[in-house]
Amino acid sequence: MIYALLALVSAIVAAVSLYTFQTNKESGTLMLVVGAISVLLTVVFGIVFMSGRINKTEDIHITE
Repeated sequence: MIYALLALVSAIVAAVSLYTFQTNKESGTLMLVVGAISVLLTVVFGIVFMSGRINKTEDIHITE
């Protein structure tokens, strides 16, 4: 659950920083770098969250 929350927070940070980069040209490349890192963290935390949701101990049969 914590990874889902971290993915959500990093997605919000990415959206805000990339929006700031687009609207405020004086912000420089710092907002672009922060946005790119936040997007990468969103993907990583999302993958970690979704991989934890898979049941690795129970076999799924085709007839179920």
